[in-house]
Amino acid sequence: MVRPTPTSRLPLALAVLTTAVLFAGMAQAAGTPEQRRACRADAMRLCRDFVPNVSRITACMERNKAKLSPACRAQFN
Repeated sequence: MVRPTPTSRLPLALAVLTTAVLFAGMAQAAGTPEQRRACRADAMRLCRDFVPNVSRITACMERNKAKLSPACRAQFN
């Protein structure tokens, strides 16, 4: 069995850190904590190409309203 070295984990760690930072910036710019909780997974699933542009993410979510989870869709009504 080959064990991953600390340097082989670096790209994954950087990706996780980048995502966390982007969400932190997006969190302050878009919606209430309840709205963010309800829609975070849908935003990443449907609109990840537009992160961190909040206005483009919102437009994408509006276009994909029928595909949103019920909790997120309720935030757009």
